[in-house]
Amino acid sequence: MGRLTFESFEGGERLVVDFLDGETVLEVAQENNINMEGTCGGSMACSTCHVILKPEDMHRFPSPSEEEAEMLELALGVSVTSRLGCQLVLGDNAEGLVLRLPAETRSMME
Repeated sequence: MGRLTFESFEGGERLVVDFLDGETVLEVAQENNINMEGTCGGSMACSTCHVILKPEDMHRFPSPSEEEAEMLELALGVSVTSRLGCQLVLGDNAEGLVLRLPAETRSMME
């Protein structure tokens, strides 16, 4: 078990949450009512679980696959440190992690 922080794009709002080893960022966000759609349920078929890592935290996770990079091209406000929350598996690597939510997202539910 660990703790991580979700932060609004502007940095004003922060929510610290607990996670269990093996959970994904998407699962933790949805368990804690974070505004993260995750339309495809974590099957990497959309970009609605887009999060932004700090540059110094990129090493905590394996590099994105080619499929993930292609899906990120569909997200709004992508940066070089953007990732899909469904692909970020949490464990000891994520203790104290701060994840920034994008300024806007594209809803697939509408």
